[in-house]
Amino acid sequence: MAKHVTVKVKKTLWDRVEQCARVAGYSSAEEFLEHVLERELAKLETADSDEEILQKLRGLGYIE
Repeated sequence: MAKHVTVKVKKTLWDRVEQCARVAGYSSAEEFLEHVLERELAKLETADSDEEILQKLRGLGYIE
């Protein structure tokens, strides 16, 4: 059985997630968010080292 956790996000961000989920036809905002996170993590998990992960995050614009 999968364990669930709670993540806090700003209301304005959650509203955007809900809108995108609805438009894209997801059954819930949570399902949409899980899909987005899985896709983004898959991009990073091909890295061979922590340094390569940092380089990928910088390249994606997530960190400076």
